[in-house]
Amino acid sequence: MSVHAQRGSVTPLVALLVVAVGALGLGLGRMGARAVEVARVRAAADATALAGAAEGAEAARNVARANGATVEIYQDVGSTVTVRVRRGSVSAWASASRTLPGPDGQPVARGP
Repeated sequence: MSVHAQRGSVTPLVALLVVAVGALGLGLGRMGARAVEVARVRAAADATALAGAAEGAEAARNVARANGATVEIYQDVGSTVTVRVRRGSVSAWASASRTLPGPDGQPVARGP
């Protein structure tokens, strides 16, 4: 085979490499976005549970709404509040417990 017959044979390989790297970058971007969304929903669930333990169900729903989430399950058993919140396709559970009243006489919430 002469040099002239092989001319341009690298172009398809480079094009394939560019497509593969682009697909990898897109996949990593989607995984990163999902991880960020999961972290946001977990944080919203934690804040919702703490609000519920400190101030009740309505406060928990307000905190969830402020974080772009909705309360799917709210359980207040004894001194522990457990919630499940959803934001889009992601949901998370969290719990918080009431402790002895603070200096102002109000219950103090604490996480797990």
